[in-house]
Amino acid sequence: MTTAAAGSPRTYEVRTYGCQMNVHDSERISGLMEQAGYVRAADTAGNPDVVVFNTCAVRENADNRLYGNLGHLRPVKDKHPGMQIAVGGCLAQKDRGDIVRKAPWVDVVFGTHNIGSLPVLLERARHNAAAEVEILESLDVFPSTLPTRRESTYAGWVSISVGCNNTCTFCIVPALRGKEKDRRPGDILSEVRTLVDSGVLEVTLLGQNVNSYGVDFGDAGEPNWKRGGGRSAFAELLRACGDIDGLERVRFTSPHPKDFTDDVIAAMAETPNVCHSLHMPLQSGSDDVLRAMRRSYRSDRYLGIIEKVRAAMPDAAITTDIIVGFPGETEADFQRTLDVVRAARFSSAFTFQYSKRPGTPAATMDGQIPKQVVQERYERLIACVEEISWAENKKLVGETVEVLVAVGEGRKDVRTGRLSGRARDGRLAHFDAGSLAGQIRPGDIVHTTVTYAAPHHLNADGEPLAHRRTRAGDAAEAGRSPRTPGVLLGLPTIGAPAAAAAPTTGCAAH
Repeated sequence: MTTAAAGSPRTYEVRTYGCQMNVHDSERISGLMEQAGYVRAADTAGNPDVVVFNTCAVRENADNRLYGNLGHLRPVKDKHPGMQIAVGGCLAQKDRGDIVRKAPWVDVVFGTHNIGSLPVLLERARHNAAAEVEILESLDVFPSTLPTRRESTYAGWVSISVGCNNTCTFCIVPALRGKEKDRRPGDILSEVRTLVDSGVLEVTLLGQNVNSYGVDFGDAGEPNWKRGGGRSAFAELLRACGDIDGLERVRFTSPHPKDFTDDVIAAMAETPNVCHSLHMPLQSGSDDVLRAMRRSYRSDRYLGIIEKVRAAMPDAAITTDIIVGFPGETEADFQRTLDVVRAARFSSAFTFQYSKRPGTPAATMDGQIPKQVVQERYERLIACVEEISWAENKKLVGETVEVLVAVGEGRKDVRTGRLSGRARDGRLAHFDAGSLAGQIRPGDIVHTTVTYAAPHHLNADGEPLAHRRTRAGDAAEAGRSPRTPGVLLGLPTIGAPAAAAAPTTGCAAH
């Protein structure tokens, strides 16, 4: 590879680690880069001119993973003068100037609060031939006002808030993302409408704690969206999404049990396009461990929510997060977690071995659990979760499911000849296209009958019952992905000037 020739655009690549919020942040980073004149590097084009790492700091090995990848890039950069490396995200917010000290070949370090500064920082680093480190302690602009290059034609992330007001002792996110900051409802709904106008069928509302949405409004909130006056702001937001023509599926993540209220359950049950899938983090089934985690609910409150959800939506698929080996966890505490798992009947669970994160209260707690004990408990938890999820999935054999056809969900699709997608309840389904082979596109809707169930997926190997071509499928076939425009005042552009944009429908800046 050589650096970009004079007059040709520089290429970029974004490498993402971590949660859905990071994935969506990377879509914004891509949008920023392209609006500034960069072009995404093709997979076969060799090394890009700019590599951006969007990092996560939640797991213990996050540091090792980043510095290992930076180390691999050092000789590549040495061979290609003009190449730049940028590091952003939660780990950048945490480590700040330490990144450049440990990896002096890095050109730019930016935090979670100033994603929009990346093009300026890259240009400044090139001009000054020196690393640029800019970490802000609070948001300069709400991230969703930034341009976004969406990765999917059929599904989109929409942030409703950033930051978190909780103080869980194991979590470093509030320190890195800051206090909760909520978007105005009108801005959120404008973004959703813009996505739907582009062909998107499904949106997922994102926040560190979606159930506390609206806490940032105060008395200046929308007239009918004040907390404490009737339904909560989040329940109202779900209902408002139900009024958007063409929006077929609405999901959200993540809620918090302490803020989860009956009006949200009612909104889920009564709004036809809100999917009957719920990701409700448990973390532990032991009240003593929950207290040490500073999770302000107890196991009976948690199971009470699950009971109410299933009473309102018997077909609901409920998933969760569980941490094994939190400091002080006894065998009896762990058994209580297994008890809650058995009672809740999760369709799946994201399970984690506790990892010590510097800067969190849990990192200095007494009673750190030996690795071998944590591993043994973790294996028992996995076995319990999979036994239950398999039994729950088997109940769907013979049932008809509606599948939104996806890209990349089925790693074995080429070998098996199947296509894959998500059912309305969020379950992964692999299906045989039968006589419709070659006609079904990503973003289309297929109805098919489940013939086999595994712990983590469903198979449907008979002829599809129905196939509906969609605007999302049209966009996928044409190679179009939605782009949400933003406002970039005074940011530099790189390379050849972009062609004038065609007029778009919906909100041009939100």
